[in-house]
Order: sequence, then C-alpha cells, then structure tokens
Amino acid sequence: MPVATYEATVENGQIKLPEAVRLPENSTVYVVVPGVQGAGIIHMRSPRLVRREDADLFVKEVTMEPQDAGL
Repeated sequence: MPVATYEATVENGQIKLPEAVRLPENSTVYVVVPGVQGAGIIHMRSPRLVRREDADLFVKEVTMEPQDAGL
C-alpha cells in the first residue's frame, strides 16, 4: 500500500490540508499528532489464581450427549 505524508493544520476542529493536496472521496487517512499525548491504553488482563494449588477447583468435566439431545 503506497503512503504519502502531508503537513496540515487544525482550524475550528477540522483538519485543513494545503490547497494543492487533493484526495479522493472516502479515502482512508491516518492522523499523527506530534507532541500531544493521547488517551492512555487500557490493558485487559486475564484473571490469575492467587494460589496455584487452587487450580484443581477449576477442572473441567466433559460429558458426551447422544446425537439427538431432545432439542
């Protein structure tokens, strides 16, 4: 995918490109703002056991049902 970089300014909440820059309608663009810190990244972590010896409390039991389970 070819990439082009243009310098622009923000005026009244809109990004203004230089007059000479023409982009096709519905173009996908990426905005990089140097020197501004964005919102923090949220990390969702998996739950962990406090004590490893409690792992046997979470053992799965698999049971086989007949083909026609009455659904």
